[in-house]
Amino acid sequence: MIWSPPVVMAPQMVVGILNVTPDSFSDGGRYDSLGAAITHGCQLHDEGAGLVDVGGESTRPGAQRIDAATEIHRVVPVIRALTEAGVPTSVDTTRATVAAAAVEAGAAVVNDVSGGLADPEMLPVVASLGCPYVIMHWRGHSAGMQALAVYDDVVQMVRDELSQQVDAALAAGIAREVIILDPGLGFAKTAAHNWALTKHLDRIVDLGFPVLFGASRKSYLGALLADDQGRPRPADQRAAATVATSLIAIAAGAWGVRVHDVQDTVDALAVWRRTQEEP
Repeated sequence: MIWSPPVVMAPQMVVGILNVTPDSFSDGGRYDSLGAAITHGCQLHDEGAGLVDVGGESTRPGAQRIDAATEIHRVVPVIRALTEAGVPTSVDTTRATVAAAAVEAGAAVVNDVSGGLADPEMLPVVASLGCPYVIMHWRGHSAGMQALAVYDDVVQMVRDELSQQVDAALAAGIAREVIILDPGLGFAKTAAHNWALTKHLDRIVDLGFPVLFGASRKSYLGALLADDQGRPRPADQRAAATVATSLIAIAAGAWGVRVHDVQDTVDALAVWRRTQEEP
């Protein structure tokens, strides 16, 4: 089947995060029932999310893997119901079988945090589907990825490694025009690496592909906003910091931002766009 998505390549996209997991770092367990997931997905869309990104496996640092059947059981009913409700969706997965099932259920985009490195079947499957494909910079699974956060020059090395992942995707038959890149903040990255990639995001944009930026509520923001005792700001109190990173990313040329707090981001982008207009 060749999928022809009706949405997704418009610039300045806000992608809403919908974790249908019990253990995601920010909102694990809040939306792991079908009804709660559908309600929240529709809310994200109503608030202005151009895509709702549905994930069934936590990728927080240290997270353990689940099996493919469990992941499919979590995401496919939600994607099918949201599609029927007119909500465009993407699937956040590293598995080819999950990607295929999700697209069959209506997902318009495959968002692969491993960029094709975790499952050798992912690239040929995405090529056969023909859908937009997010290639994230990745070095290893969550359980051990922070041990891999070693770079001489993080921006250059992420550029180089993303380019290698793109080459593999093109060789597998994925069309250049459907590829989206993600620098992978927090994935085998320290806080210093995340800040460097944020500051120099234009160098990732210069690779010539749409770039999706995902800093939402991540721990390095919590550390920046720590209290006088050194306690990080809780994840659900990092919305303003997330909005700031999203504006920085869009101003640097990012195609889209992936966030938990859609309304705040949409409002901030409306203000930013207004400043770009002629007076």
